Amino acid sequence: MLYICAVKRRLYFQPLYFLFWVLYFIVARAVFLLFHFEKAQLLSAADIARTFLYGLHLDMSFTAYLCAIPFLLLLVQALWPRFRTALVIRIYTFLLLVLLSLLLSVDLELYTFWGFRLDATPLQYLNTPAEMMASASAAPLLLLTFITFVTSACFILLYTLCFDLKHFSPAANKWLVAAASFGFLVVLILPMRGGWQQIPINQSASYFSEEPFANHASLNMPWNLMHALLKYNKTSKNPYQYMSGQQAKQKVEALYAANADSSARFVSEKKPNVLFIILESYTAKFVESLGGEKGVTPNLDKLAAGGISFTNMYASGDRSEKGMVALLSGYPVQTITSIIKYPQKTEKLPQLSRVFAKQGYSTSYYYGGELEFANIKSYLLNGDYDKLIDKYDFPSSSYNSKWGAHDHVLFERVLQDLNQQQQPFFSTVYTLSSHEPYEIPIPAKFPGTDNEAKFRNSVYYTDWALGRFINQARKQPWWQHTLVVIVADHGHLMPGNDPNHAPSKFHIPFILTGGALEVHGKQIDTIGDQTDIAATLLAQLGLPHQQFTWSRNLLAPTSYPFAFYVFNDGFGFITPQGKLTFDNVSKKPITKDAGVTAAQVENGKAYMQYSFEDFVKE
Repeated sequence: MLYICAVKRRLYFQPLYFLFWVLYFIVARAVFLLFHFEKAQLLSAADIARTFLYGLHLDMSFTAYLCAIPFLLLLVQALWPRFRTALVIRIYTFLLLVLLSLLLSVDLELYTFWGFRLDATPLQYLNTPAEMMASASAAPLLLLTFITFVTSACFILLYTLCFDLKHFSPAANKWLVAAASFGFLVVLILPMRGGWQQIPINQSASYFSEEPFANHASLNMPWNLMHALLKYNKTSKNPYQYMSGQQAKQKVEALYAANADSSARFVSEKKPNVLFIILESYTAKFVESLGGEKGVTPNLDKLAAGGISFTNMYASGDRSEKGMVALLSGYPVQTITSIIKYPQKTEKLPQLSRVFAKQGYSTSYYYGGELEFANIKSYLLNGDYDKLIDKYDFPSSSYNSKWGAHDHVLFERVLQDLNQQQQPFFSTVYTLSSHEPYEIPIPAKFPGTDNEAKFRNSVYYTDWALGRFINQARKQPWWQHTLVVIVADHGHLMPGNDPNHAPSKFHIPFILTGGALEVHGKQIDTIGDQTDIAATLLAQLGLPHQQFTWSRNLLAPTSYPFAFYVFNDGFGFITPQGKLTFDNVSKKPITKDAGVTAAQVENGKAYMQYSFEDFVKE
């Protein structure tokens, strides 16, 4: 009897160790909900309970992966009793607790800004750690450090007191224990794959709600990260299969086929200079002429009033490097990856700089930060720019503490160079001061010290620097022969902390101005996104744009105006009938205006599928 009890006591370890990790992930989910209390309080008590219930699927799956090594060690000990299994498992468990608690804290803050759980996205920025740190500098580091310490310390203590192998009595019959240990190891396969079903478990097992935050809270963060890492750089298959490839192709081609190429010309000069200004994070929510806050962008509003303002323009994605490809190549953005990571793919893309270079334009690109960030430099080199100016072309005294040269310093350099530039020129200018941590070299215009106030002041500062530059540029001889394009790289969740999918987060300004523009004070209400700017610009200048196959001329008549954008594993599809946002994991709409038709939903799915298929084959 004593022998049987002793064997049972030792055999309790595996299921209890499994339970220990499940408990950890339950607590981690509770921490996530508390950290994002503003969002969590909008959920019903039943939905909060469901985040834990549905979250168990992935919690148990990742727990099974964590248990594989300890269970294997127990099998080894059963056959080799002198092996110090308890010590090895203890060290393994403690290291994992610290690592996972650290990742938990990182995930808490990244979700605040990105709106999705930690995945492989940060790997895109490993080659520029300074920029990564700049983005993180606004995070509440003391609070996150405290969460990491308390979470890991509490579970280390819990394991030491209740779950450590040293508390379990050894067994005499090593073959019985070995058989049982092997059985426990084999059984782990079941929770790993989520059951006996044909398709292994995926994120959709945790999805249950039409509210994205509830689904995100239900996810197991380390499982999500592991899944993303295993898929990272694997782009040979298209995960978005909503219909046959032929059907998707036909629907997307129909969206573009109706777009005629005859449009009003607002630029009569044959080969004007083109100054293409990209504004970091310039959300329409801060632009009064687009229905945003008053007084944040007075100079931009003046330019909109005196030029041509496109009032229904949307960013194609929510990251800088994604927006750049959409703007300069007219190419759709990818959800869980970015084409800019693959130089062998971007070299096949058309670029505005190449088109202008073939027309005899001198080309240049100006950025106050590091061009290596997110692999941007390789993309620009593929665009055959004559001159690339970045952070290291500016004196260090002009840097902010994190990114590089302040925007007014950048514009001063641009003005100096353009006065000596061979004409006609195509020059791209990319600002950076309205990127977190939102440091500005002038006194703050608006009160407050929180991130939203800092962001508002940084947008105001860039607007001040832009207005100062434009006023000086108007005095230069080249101004009368120059078309200026002003557009944002992407929108922003602030002000208002938009959900990650919200159309208001993607609404951005797009303005044409400059001395070469013959029409002033005009608003264009046609719906479009960043991919359409390339064809619109080239058509205005009478230049060929057929190679920009994903770009539409917004000044030409069309029977189906639309804007398409993506966020992390989802898309938005906007038409005059209404706004649709769709989740690719649950394969259901997140939000859908009353006027959205079934055909619009199918067109959005088709665009998601066909555009990603094009990315895969590029």
